Parts: sequence; C-alpha cells; structure tokens
Amino acid sequence: MTRIIILAAGKGTRMNSELPKVLVPLKNRPMIKYLMDSVVASQVDTRPIVIVSPDNKEIISQELKEYNIEYVVQDKQLGTGHAVACAQVALDNNDVKPTAILVLYGDHPFLKSESIKIFSSLAPEALTIMPTSLPDFEGWRENFRRWGRIIRGANGRVEKIVEFKDSSEEEKLISEVNPGFMCFNTTWLFENIKTLQNNNNQQEYYLTDMVSIAFEQGYEVGTVNIEPHEAMGINSLDELNTAENLISL
Repeated sequence: MTRIIILAAGKGTRMNSELPKVLVPLKNRPMIKYLMDSVVASQVDTRPIVIVSPDNKEIISQELKEYNIEYVVQDKQLGTGHAVACAQVALDNNDVKPTAILVLYGDHPFLKSESIKIFSSLAPEALTIMPTSLPDFEGWRENFRRWGRIIRGANGRVEKIVEFKDSSEEEKLISEVNPGFMCFNTTWLFENIKTLQNNNNQQEYYLTDMVSIAFEQGYEVGTVNIEPHEAMGINSLDELNTAENLISL
C-alpha cells in the first residue's frame, strides 16, 4: 500500500497574496485542486495526507472540503524534511502500515494521474525521485532556473540534490532539475529522516538531503523522468503568469 503526502504549509508571500500559496488561483481555481483531482483519479490513496500550518489549516480544509483528506499540522516551518517527519504519527496510527510513501507538492498543478500511478507502483529499497531534464532555462523554462540540481557521479548514479541557493556556479549549469516528487520505502524513510541536518543557507531540514543519505548508505537512487511541462511548479507571480499561459482547460 502506498500513502500520499502533499506538502501545503507554505505562505503566499512571494505570490503577493494573503492566501496560502496552494490556494492562489490558477485560471480562477486554487492551484492545489488541480493536483487533488489527479490524486483522486490515480486511485492510489483514498485519503491522502495534506501537511498544513497552524495558520492555514482552517482555510485550506474549508476550500478542499469536497475531498477526503487527512490533515497533519506542521507547527513550525522548518523545511520539507521536517514537514514529512510530522506525518509519521498519523501514519503509525493506521491499522495497516504503508510500504511506500509518495511525496507531492500542492503548488504543482500539472502532475498527471498516470504519472502518480507509475510512481506509486515502485518499490524502492530507499527512494526513487522524479527529475526533469531541460534543454535550457529560456522562455517558459525560466520557471525551473532556481530549482535544485541533480548531481550524478561519473557512473551516472544519482549522488545528491543540491538546492539552488546552496549550489556552486558550476552546479547551476546542470539542466537536470528536481521537481521534488519522491517515492520512499516507508521503513527506510522514518528510520533515516531523523538524521537530517539543517546546516545550509536556509537553516532548514531539506527532504532532498535524503538522497545523499541513501547514496552514502550504498543504495541506488532510482529515477523516473517526467516531462518539463508536467513537472512545473509555481512559486512567484511571474511563474503563475507563465503557468496560466500554458494551461489548457
């Protein structure tokens, strides 16, 4: 069994909005609803977990009342790794423990149900990621410029993900980037997520650091490539405008 965790605790500050980021409208509809529709259509998890903040739980749960959702509150905004760790208690309270955890983001409206099905069918020993590769960062692909870079070794194996703010000028030239989607072996995830450190520019616990942990333990980090348009996330008004020009309703 696979459970889905959707991260949705972020504020809409960079969107110049008082709304939580995931509720900022895309074509007059909260962007998270596009993802929720894909999750429902995938039939992977009949009651996905949405991670919210104390400030936005009420408004998000009201906006998403048509969906069957389990909410978990991230009391402090300490990063994506901390957000996923907050879900452990809820998952441990389930009668049946999931074998895999699929982590998605509420500000990625273009992810298709078919991709969620494919990703959820995996059975990683540690984790699998879903990167996207770009020819460049021009035009609408500018949206991806500030994403984390996939770092591969000489043998092509994924060794780590470096967030843009922590990357060198050479690493910023890498055009294989990380949308953030990850599929974890549940046991491995919660045995290791407690070892995350926050010694980075943001002083946050990055979920992406789980990749280097897996690599250092000798696991091969699997990849399932996704088409750039489907991978697109929205973090600013410029990116929202780009998405609105691309979306087809």
